[in-house]
Amino acid sequence: MKTGFACKFLGEDLKQVFPFRATTRTRFLGLGHNQRFALLHDITQHNLNALYQVLEQLAALPEDRRMFRIGSDLLPLYTVPEARELFGAFLKDFHPQFARCGELARTQHIRLSFHPGQYSVLASDNPTVVERALEDVEYHTLCATLMGYGRTFQDFKINIHMNGKGGFAGFSEAFGRLSPEARLMLTVENDEISCSLDDVLQARELCPVVLDIHHHWVKENAFIQPDDPRIELIKESWRGVRPVLHYSISREGLIPEQGFPDRDALGGPATKLRAHADYYFNDTLNDWALSFTDFDIMCEVKMKNLARDRLAAYSQ
Repeated sequence: MKTGFACKFLGEDLKQVFPFRATTRTRFLGLGHNQRFALLHDITQHNLNALYQVLEQLAALPEDRRMFRIGSDLLPLYTVPEARELFGAFLKDFHPQFARCGELARTQHIRLSFHPGQYSVLASDNPTVVERALEDVEYHTLCATLMGYGRTFQDFKINIHMNGKGGFAGFSEAFGRLSPEARLMLTVENDEISCSLDDVLQARELCPVVLDIHHHWVKENAFIQPDDPRIELIKESWRGVRPVLHYSISREGLIPEQGFPDRDALGGPATKLRAHADYYFNDTLNDWALSFTDFDIMCEVKMKNLARDRLAAYSQ
């Protein structure tokens, strides 16, 4: 079992050790052409160097901790037309840096992923939203392919939610419009508001299903178990590749430090319960998550690698 974390590598002082840089659309569009070019070029250089440094740190860890979600701002504003034109002028210069990141990850067995944001909704009933979602997924696909991925089924994971009024039919139609590389890498996850695990399982013939056990609890008030029949369907969707589940818990003070919380007894909206804690402070829930022994676990908590390390140490 690998345990991973998302986007930010924290030091013991709780500060990012290798932070990515970003910029805003407003700032970018307020600059002249040469300034825009320099800004994107400099941020790309910085972010690729930071990614490589994170991967070097992961390579020095035990192999069961070599799993990382790369931040979506690797190439900031790439889907903005004015920015994409500039990236087209210089991105080829950075192909070697992308390649060395991918080579390091593969040789050191570091499992990598992206998670496009909540506004990338392939199942929307709004054609404009779908077009933007397709652009966003293909942006992440570009980054992964430049690192040498997208060649075999699930050599890299690009995970999205299937929420949207178009439902599975809309998702399926949009999925068919993705590039072959994107279709090899895309996964779909249940959420806590609009799209249940049963809804997402409709997509299992198209792409792997990522089980988010916290989302499932918030939506259903149920702690799904490894022997649930749906778990076998999830594993089958990965076609022999080790599946991934996402694990988070509600914030400190909202749920008890031991035992399985009852969502209905806690009260409050799903938006409050879904917010992630800093650390995994409830060992009952930790034992539950770790009981999914056929899965790798992406740790979705605020203290990132620090919380992941505590969970990994607890599991031993």
